[in-house]
Amino acid sequence: MATRQAARSLYRLIAFSIVCAPWIGYTCAWTPIVVKNVTQLGPQITPDVTHVSRDGGYSVLLNGQIIWLYDDTECLDRQGKQLSFVSNTAAYAKEPNKNVSMLLDFGVEAVGKDQKTGMENYAILADTTVATGGWVTFSPDELDFNLQRQGIERVAICKVWFPHRDNPRLTRVSTGPGTSPTPYSTSQAFVFAPLVYVDSKPQDPAKEYQARGMTLISVSASSKGPVANRQGDLIISGLEVAYGGFSSLLGYTTTANAQDLDDRDVYLLGMTDAGLQLARASVAKLTDFTTYSFWDPTQLQFVKKPPNLNEKDYQKIYLPGTFSSGSVFYSPYFNTFIMVYFNKLVDSTFRIRFLDLNNPVGKDPIWPRRGKRGQGIAPEDVEALVKYAWSPEQELYRSPPAKGGFNYAGIAHPEYFNRQYFAPSLYPKGTGRDERRNQWYGAQSVSEKDAGGDGKHLLLSWTSQLRGGLNSGIYQIQLAKVEFDNIPDNPEGHFPSGSASSSTPTLSLASGAQGSSTTAPRPSVPKTSPSKSSSAALTSTGSAGRIAQQLWGLDSQLLFERLSAWTGVFLLLIIWIFGYAVW
Repeated sequence: MATRQAARSLYRLIAFSIVCAPWIGYTCAWTPIVVKNVTQLGPQITPDVTHVSRDGGYSVLLNGQIIWLYDDTECLDRQGKQLSFVSNTAAYAKEPNKNVSMLLDFGVEAVGKDQKTGMENYAILADTTVATGGWVTFSPDELDFNLQRQGIERVAICKVWFPHRDNPRLTRVSTGPGTSPTPYSTSQAFVFAPLVYVDSKPQDPAKEYQARGMTLISVSASSKGPVANRQGDLIISGLEVAYGGFSSLLGYTTTANAQDLDDRDVYLLGMTDAGLQLARASVAKLTDFTTYSFWDPTQLQFVKKPPNLNEKDYQKIYLPGTFSSGSVFYSPYFNTFIMVYFNKLVDSTFRIRFLDLNNPVGKDPIWPRRGKRGQGIAPEDVEALVKYAWSPEQELYRSPPAKGGFNYAGIAHPEYFNRQYFAPSLYPKGTGRDERRNQWYGAQSVSEKDAGGDGKHLLLSWTSQLRGGLNSGIYQIQLAKVEFDNIPDNPEGHFPSGSASSSTPTLSLASGAQGSSTTAPRPSVPKTSPSKSSSAALTSTGSAGRIAQQLWGLDSQLLFERLSAWTGVFLLLIIWIFGYAVW
């Protein structure tokens, strides 16, 4: 009897294993993103000013200089008394290979001695009042309005979101999500920044900050400091989604791999209360909002009519979820696009997603599984943003908050620890293949030799509240370095058969192993189990494909594979039942 019961238990164990086997890869989602180590690097250092309180912290590499952009910047004396306040400022990374935290500020002047110590005070005084703005200048009408109102009401140019005063732990009043500039050459970049109407004493507290819309700014680096130029006044109305406010990416047009920068398309992500929306525009017509087209997830195509700013139907949102600040960029380590961001939970946590090249949206033969024509994607293949689904959200790093409360304005800075920051097409014509690399930045933190490949390390920044309060707070930019682990083996074994057509060599192998190779194959970025927040972005043509993607995140090919596996399981169960009956 005991032998018979043991045999029955063994049969049950075999049956359980057979039934569960087809789902193991989906209940335990595979991801290439594994964090090996996080190193806190401390606050940014501003030796040229006495004391500075600033928030934001966005960056771009141009002309061999790393430009850092900030929002509200207040200079203080040693007792905390205000010396100057401007709406926005910019600085250079002073010696990024010796100390990634050190800054070189501009417009600094001596403003008298400290009464107690006799030491000279220094402040950023390019503009001495809130009304006249800062590094990014106001238009004549905006300046005239600010001068008349004397700070009671004003227009501001900034990129920071604020906690809602009535429920700071759950919701926000946004003046525009923060983002870093987008290079369109190795010497020039652009960034969309929100124009914000500020009423210091509003009758309705919820209307202290009101978005007027988005303005476009060109950015360059000169020997005298960072340069910003307004490209028109109001490019996008405040009644529309703040496209470009979350992130912008420059890539090939949909028709051909053009070599002229004027033929490139810009993909602009904007944040709403329901998630991210996506627009597309020609780089040559970026100032003309009437030429933009907008992604419609229900039709899987770009359309001329923009979506409603207050759209709540997740089926009509490009990427449902909550977002407050972030960065989207191509990672040469993972060979796909990465999204690093803070959401609207005030838990000071960086989240991360990757564009899943094994989860195509629709049945475009040019964009099958494993990337463009099945061979991965290049940095210019930004069209992939609408051809593949984003992975579910992962927690990347929980930054430590200061005494003033939660952290905000979380941003990634891929120009550090990465010699492939620029897409190959951004280099001047005639630049050799091996010369299409920028300098390595951050060598004191990790050398290029020891890094294990471009993009295996990632610099993060966030705004820390040393003292909380919308009008009395003191803020500081903090830094940390994330080291990713080697890319784990994929249980499904789906890898591309070749390299994507890119003129840039790849420094990291598919396995993420140490060392470098100039002809390394592009790793596939396999599928993961879907989450509710990403289901709306997994729409596919055909009822079977649509149901498969919405329920399990599978395309029609994966569905066929899974059904085939279940057929085999069914036959094995029949054999097991027959054997059990005979036994």
